[in-house]
Amino acid sequence: MIGYPDCMFKQPGTLVTEPAPLDSQEVARCLEPFGSSRMLPRASYLEADVLEWERRYVFSGWRCIGRTEQLLAEGAIAAVSVGVSGILVTRDGDGNVRAFENACRHRGHELLPCGTHASPRSIVCPYHAWTYDFDGSLRGAPGFKRYVGFDKSEFGLLGVRLQEWHGWLFVDPSGAAPDFEDHVGDLEAIVAPYDAGSLRTAVTHEYDVAANWKVIVENYQECYHCSMIHPELCRVSPPDSGENLDRHGNWVGGWMDLRADADTMSLDGRSTGVVMARLDEHEQRTVMYVAVLPNLLISLHPDYVMSHLLAPVDAGTTRVTCTWAFPPAAVEREGFDPSYAVDFWDLTNRQDWAACESVQRGMAAPHFRPGPMAPAEDGVYHFVTMMARAYQGRGLGKQRQETEAASVSR
Repeated sequence: MIGYPDCMFKQPGTLVTEPAPLDSQEVARCLEPFGSSRMLPRASYLEADVLEWERRYVFSGWRCIGRTEQLLAEGAIAAVSVGVSGILVTRDGDGNVRAFENACRHRGHELLPCGTHASPRSIVCPYHAWTYDFDGSLRGAPGFKRYVGFDKSEFGLLGVRLQEWHGWLFVDPSGAAPDFEDHVGDLEAIVAPYDAGSLRTAVTHEYDVAANWKVIVENYQECYHCSMIHPELCRVSPPDSGENLDRHGNWVGGWMDLRADADTMSLDGRSTGVVMARLDEHEQRTVMYVAVLPNLLISLHPDYVMSHLLAPVDAGTTRVTCTWAFPPAAVEREGFDPSYAVDFWDLTNRQDWAACESVQRGMAAPHFRPGPMAPAEDGVYHFVTMMARAYQGRGLGKQRQETEAASVSR
């Protein structure tokens, strides 16, 4: 499915070469044993220079840019924003998917506006009509034939490392991140039975949340708050159920049970979909919540997969793109209605966004200081320690030998 262009990439390694602009003692406090540690420094949620550091050293490595079926559903090329720059994704007639910097090799003009897609026969820069094939090679440069020695092979598009993983596309804009297999680590075996690459996206919602991206990830990693703001969720899933996992890879996550009378996460607990074919008994009775750092949240249900794609707009605003994907057998069935899943999670999402926005406003209080984590917030601790190590300049990856806390029940 994936073809890489003929270009030079940096050798995989580590992205972090300097600590974040944060108080080192406050960061170190986050790495104390669970029960005595503190949340991330207040400035990490509020300050623009910290977000710029994160963009340079966290978001510049492997990051998700969306579902393949959505990005390339209506065209052979699509452009996606990755902060201040963009990525151009192409798919040729043989199905090969590639990624390039969205910049013409002539004067740097964007080849396609970010957020759009097209179905051209070739890629044509709208500024001076330099033309490229879908493999990134330069086909034509108007007026340059008169220059003796002009070598088109020197001016192909600059490739970006790309990996398709269970239907999600990831890119490494830096070219220097560790191998993708190390990025997902032990998560591969957890996600594989859901056959997410074959699912069909039925609905997409976009939310602008007035909160730092880390507040959203932290909220996603605990149900300590569920009995207070999620009555609908608590009716179908016990808020104190399940277990958080502490495994290898740049991710955090855990599972929760469904109640005995519930088939899935919906307002009445019933499903009008189809259970995934390869799930075992445990997977059919649980929901797995995973944050693939830095920007993809995945909720694995017995009958559908919901994902959130996080895009920091500024230190206090995050754009969240939420998708609901279902097995083809459900989507192709006459009269299929995905609202049983969408309505439940749209309500739950909005409850979470309101809480996250309140947290963001509260942290802006002039005398606020980070507090401790409750016993039910071990999943938050996993995320906080990963970010704290990154802030120290040690890299985002959760190494096996650096695990600070074992898995504990919620």
